[in-house]
Amino acid sequence: MSETSATDVLQDGFDRVRQAVERVLDGLTEEQLTHRAGGSANSIAWLVWHLTRVQDDHVADLAGTAQVWTGEGWAERFALPLPAEDTGYGHDSGQVAAVAATAEELLGYHRAVHERTRAYLSGVPNADLADVVDEAWDPPVTRVVRLVSVIEDDLQHAGQAAFARGLLPRGRV
Repeated sequence: MSETSATDVLQDGFDRVRQAVERVLDGLTEEQLTHRAGGSANSIAWLVWHLTRVQDDHVADLAGTAQVWTGEGWAERFALPLPAEDTGYGHDSGQVAAVAATAEELLGYHRAVHERTRAYLSGVPNADLADVVDEAWDPPVTRVVRLVSVIEDDLQHAGQAAFARGLLPRGRV
């Protein structure tokens, strides 16, 4: 039996996020993606965009690289009326409504971020996972804690998107 490393476990977590995103986006129209249950809930488009933006932002910070969003032209492709550095944190209702995209755009961006994440993880020695990356917290945040936090946040938002999909008006899924 081969030994499983911590980075293998992290990669499995991010693979599960990708799978959840693919399932929730499958077959949806832009109208369905931007539907907001009750008129004000976060849309599927916003949830998937946001979880991908957070992953992109945090992994790029850990890797010391440009984000996929800005470095690979996704901000221009989406052409959202938001600052390029925006990740969706603290968005109000109007900002949530401004996030509109097709399933293909959302999935393309998510897959690009997922590939960047896998590439980053493949080069991180297990010993480096214990490095402190944020001393603003008590206890300070290590690289592995930051990555687990991203997985946890992403899976919560992917679950919210799946729930929102189930709330779409009948005949629209």
